[in-house]
Amino acid sequence: MKNLVEVITKALVDDPSSVVVEEKQEGRTTVIEVRVAEGDMGKVIGKQGRIAKAIRSVVKAAAAKEDKKVAVEILQ
Repeated sequence: MKNLVEVITKALVDDPSSVVVEEKQEGRTTVIEVRVAEGDMGKVIGKQGRIAKAIRSVVKAAAAKEDKKVAVEILQ
């Protein structure tokens, strides 16, 4: 899942080298934290959060195939 989020995020931003994706386990849920450069936050979140929602939907679908629960958090 981490690789999937990393590939999607790097494709969206102007500065792919600043993208940091970390994976943490919280109980039965895997939390994927995404950090990007301050100038790229808008590109990852999108208008009214549409891009962020789309990323979460793709990850949720991929996680459902593997019978896992995954949450994506976009941090600054």
